[in-house]
Amino acid sequence: MIKRTPLYETHVKYNGKIVDFAGWELPIQYQGIKEEHEAVREDAGIFDVSHMGEIFVEGKDSEKFVDYLVTNDVTALVDNQVLYSPMCNEAGGVVDDLLVYRYNKEKYLLVVNAGNIDKDFNWMSSQADNFDVKLRNESDAYGDVALQGPKAQEILQQLTSFTLQEIKFFYFSEEVMIGEYPCIVSRTGYTGEDGFEIYVKAEDTAGLFELIYKAGKKFNLQLAGLGARDTLRFEAGLPLYGNELGDTVSPLESSLGFFVKLDRNDFIGKDVLVKQKAEGLSRKLVGFELIGKGIARHGYEVCSEDGKVIGEVTTGYQLPGTKKSVGVALVDIEYKSLETQIFVKLRNKLIEAKVAKKSFYNKKYKK
Repeated sequence: MIKRTPLYETHVKYNGKIVDFAGWELPIQYQGIKEEHEAVREDAGIFDVSHMGEIFVEGKDSEKFVDYLVTNDVTALVDNQVLYSPMCNEAGGVVDDLLVYRYNKEKYLLVVNAGNIDKDFNWMSSQADNFDVKLRNESDAYGDVALQGPKAQEILQQLTSFTLQEIKFFYFSEEVMIGEYPCIVSRTGYTGEDGFEIYVKAEDTAGLFELIYKAGKKFNLQLAGLGARDTLRFEAGLPLYGNELGDTVSPLESSLGFFVKLDRNDFIGKDVLVKQKAEGLSRKLVGFELIGKGIARHGYEVCSEDGKVIGEVTTGYQLPGTKKSVGVALVDIEYKSLETQIFVKLRNKLIEAKVAKKSFYNKKYKK
């Protein structure tokens, strides 16, 4: 059954073009993807991300358990810090990529992808037998609004007495009043810009969204949909589960080695990843730029000059505001070097491309 976030009526009110995304009815765009993309880069955009999942882990062994679940080092976190990490299966494939919010050693919030909520909760529960922890799936209890862009802090600061400057990049506060609404506010996002993700009770989400949107109008705050969210994250080199990440692709193959700490305590999939690193990878995620005409799309074959299939496009776009046709692909390891010639198969025709950096934009996070 298709689901709706607490902001569904708000999207309809503002003429959002509604699509089915991972089983949720969400706006793909309002004014247009290009306009919304540029607004986030230049001023600010507001997104509904209430479809994301919130899973709480509490109990004596919370730190140990979450550290075992994910590839990154949870023990390095201090209270109110956020961590990005893949979560692997025993074969080293990625079950999901998620954000770990540390309240304290005995309480964590795991924010997971919308299409994976039930899968993730079941997976986590199946791994919890030997730990003194309690898991709660609170996804339906929360709404989540993302305010992203260089003017995000200026807009939100009008609505709270909390000094937002105190929330550093990848930290959060659970005690922020925005207008009349108690919120969890983190300095995180999925666009490559400074900004916040704001968690609020589901029943307060529409009121909070309207409050921020009205306060931001004088700063040229724009409503933004899933389309701009995807072009922004892609341009900034951020992966999307189901495209760059999946159950049969390891985080090392997805170029997420920075978030895989092999020199620490045991975690699920560690043995396979240690072996993969020691023996060398057989494939790798790379960026590319088309030299010939066309736009590469997810699932298109990547080939060598003689037509041999060497990989697959995971994401492809013509970047908003440019004529550049670029993409990301998972290819055989011998084609990973920058400037290597590859070909993308578009309508049975091989279009020349060259391997490039995966990030097509310099991130502007506030450290």
